[in-house]
Amino acid sequence: MARADDPTRRRGLPPMAWAAAVLLGGLLLTGWVAHREWRDLHAHAERMRHARADAGAARLRVPLEQAASTLRAMQTVFLSSDTMDQAKFAQYHANLRSPLPEGAYTSVAFARREPAGQPLADHVSYRYRFVTPYEPNATLLGFDTVSQKANLAALLQARDTDTVVVSAPFTLRQGAPHGQNPLGVTLRLPVYSNGPTPATPNQRRAREIGALAIGMRIQPMVETALEGAVLDGFRVRLYDTGSGTAEPFYDSGTAIAAGMPVQTRVLAFGGRQWRIDMQPRPAPLDMGRLEAVVAGGVTISLLLSALAWSLTTTRRRATALGRQMSDRFRESEMRFRTLNELLPALVLLAGTRDGRIVYANQAARLRLGDPTGLPLAALFSDPLLRHRAGDAATVGNDWGNLEAVLLSPVGDAFWANASIARVDMDGDAHLLMVATDISEQRELTERLSHQATHDALTELCNRREFERRLEQALAERKARPGNDPCALLYIDLDQFKLINDVSGHMAGDQLLAQLALAMRQQLRGGDVLARLGGDEFGLMAFHVDADGARALAERLRETIESLMFVWQDRTYTVSASIGVVVVDQNEATLRDLLAWADTACYLAKENGRNRVHVYREDNETTRRRGEMEWASRLRWAMEQDRLLLDYQQIVPLDGGGDAPSIELLLRLRDEDGGIVLPGAFLPAAERYGLMPAIDRWVIRTALAHFSHLHETGRKLGTCAINLSGASIEDDGLADFILARIAEYAVPAHKLCFEITETVAVRNLLKVVHVIERLRRAGCLIALDDFGAGMSSFGYLKNLPVDLIKIDGSFIRDLESDPMSRTIVSAIAQIGHQRGLKVVAEWVSSQHLSDALRSLGVDYGQGFALHRPERVMFQRPVPPRRLVAVR
Repeated sequence: MARADDPTRRRGLPPMAWAAAVLLGGLLLTGWVAHREWRDLHAHAERMRHARADAGAARLRVPLEQAASTLRAMQTVFLSSDTMDQAKFAQYHANLRSPLPEGAYTSVAFARREPAGQPLADHVSYRYRFVTPYEPNATLLGFDTVSQKANLAALLQARDTDTVVVSAPFTLRQGAPHGQNPLGVTLRLPVYSNGPTPATPNQRRAREIGALAIGMRIQPMVETALEGAVLDGFRVRLYDTGSGTAEPFYDSGTAIAAGMPVQTRVLAFGGRQWRIDMQPRPAPLDMGRLEAVVAGGVTISLLLSALAWSLTTTRRRATALGRQMSDRFRESEMRFRTLNELLPALVLLAGTRDGRIVYANQAARLRLGDPTGLPLAALFSDPLLRHRAGDAATVGNDWGNLEAVLLSPVGDAFWANASIARVDMDGDAHLLMVATDISEQRELTERLSHQATHDALTELCNRREFERRLEQALAERKARPGNDPCALLYIDLDQFKLINDVSGHMAGDQLLAQLALAMRQQLRGGDVLARLGGDEFGLMAFHVDADGARALAERLRETIESLMFVWQDRTYTVSASIGVVVVDQNEATLRDLLAWADTACYLAKENGRNRVHVYREDNETTRRRGEMEWASRLRWAMEQDRLLLDYQQIVPLDGGGDAPSIELLLRLRDEDGGIVLPGAFLPAAERYGLMPAIDRWVIRTALAHFSHLHETGRKLGTCAINLSGASIEDDGLADFILARIAEYAVPAHKLCFEITETVAVRNLLKVVHVIERLRRAGCLIALDDFGAGMSSFGYLKNLPVDLIKIDGSFIRDLESDPMSRTIVSAIAQIGHQRGLKVVAEWVSSQHLSDALRSLGVDYGQGFALHRPERVMFQRPVPPRRLVAVR
């Protein structure tokens, strides 16, 4: 090795050169990163401008679509109402609760065509007859739209296409506030006379009785839709590409940023195209991150340069220090102590003679205090482990890893993973214990285990844990048949859905938490309470007979009933139906117990709710279990295609009519080939949620074989199909029906869908939505079982139906009950005033038929008029006759 003063020895770069090189490299890297950040800032700003421009075009479409929806709704009102006046027009519009901003639209108006049904000529006028709001738009009454060319052009185009059409911008008659753009547009939609939907322009012109219009001011409409990021970030100009002028009809004004590209979007709506030019406004870039990059890079470069200088200048000192440290670590005990001081684990060293601790590293001192001098065995809380640690000190057996609770000298306890081994140091035997604090891991594991077995809302056991414990209890009973009986309680809250619907799910969750706490207070030691899902709870009560189980259930029912729940100034009370099963049979399975408990709970609900029912083998239980069996049989029957359709004719009572009308009736062929009527299986289908699938099967099957339902084939008048309440609540029902109509090319006007009055009243808004979609397609709607809901006439005004079918209970007593006769007469009169056809069910004799005809009822249905028959395509094919050939 060359000596330090050897002239041939290579000399390295001086420390200052190293520092300058590191500084230069750091500054270059900082400049490169800053340049990339600058480009990213500009690219991000450009992306944001694109996104805001796209959002602006989409938001500008929203008020136009809302106005179009309002026009369609008002058109439906005209189609379902024979008479209209100013008061009704304003009331119908108010009922729609239009989402249009008040400042953006001026009026909703109806202009009647005079004379109607004539081609457009000089003497044809469209004068406004109804307007809303009335006060600011009263001057429109009597105004002729023909005088406004842009308005008239939109009206004529809407009339010929039966679509919403937007006019070219023009100055509205209502004027505009001072300083506001006076231009506006109108959205037009025709109104046709009652009858099938016109399909051609000539038919539409002949059937037109007037036109609906919504007037909208351009400036408030645009500024309301684009307020915020779009108007703040762009100068917006709108051009009507079809007007032939290069001037914008709206300009938000103010300065723009030079050199930035214009964001152009096209909005096509209502037969017009608007070009939207959005010129960016000056906006400063957020330079905070760039400045931080530059400042951080310069600072780091300086620090690295200083570090390089420090390393190169302290090399000799570091070498000398290393020699000193190597001398210090020559002793094995000192090396052991230094290394273990740095370990995060607890390291303890004890002598084998007396078992006392002679060394504890820093981690051990921080967790245990200073345990030096204490017996190693004293750290264990478990007496068995304490005794074993004492033996290890005298005998010296090694331990594997184990989890134990350790105690500090001051009494703090924590879980640790510990290991003890015998080691020799300086010729003496010692015990080395290494332990790791696992308290957090165990706490996390216990928390995860708790979450996996408990309901997060109520802190009760969840269904999986409850069933596990229930199976465990059943296994113990089988192993020890002499144990005391236990009981399973199935608790279902009554009318809980009402609270969710009225006050929201947060209120429902809070109520469930309070009920869980209240029920806990009624439990005995060892009882297991669980939330099985939704508003259903389960309770496993041990060492209790039938009387004790009923008493416990009554206490729980009274506790639930007495709870007063307050939410946002509203007070609710809730009750519960409880089914009780006493587990006194060793052969009972988990599935049996849950089924029996569900049956008992269902019977408690059927018997009036807010009561306890103990399961027993009786008629009611048999019926309930029969429904469960029917649900299984129904699923199997649908898979094997054993559902059948019959039809019953709906007969005109005046003897007229050419094409027959029918109603489809559901039947089922059982496993032995017998025919089962719907009264036997439909309750089970409704109870177990099978009605939507059954209704869809009927609709698909009927439409697929429409020309083979009746002897008349395609000449069939109308075919009525019943829709259940569960199907009406299905959001995809209307889409399914319309898709099947298109798939099988069935004329929509030949289909009549029957909805019971109770279903319509229960969910009026959803029913009206489904009805309007089907009627727009041309389908007919019948209100079945009319009069049974006790609120019929009030809801009839708001239901756009075509027929009403009087509930059969009134027809059956017609000849013996004067009140039934009066009700039937009133229904017929009101139905005719609404322009509806009236049908009577359960017509069982010719006398009833004559009486109904005298009361003005249009159609009848019953065994006296026609007995149900199997649809043509499901009738057995007659065997072919063989002819002998000679």
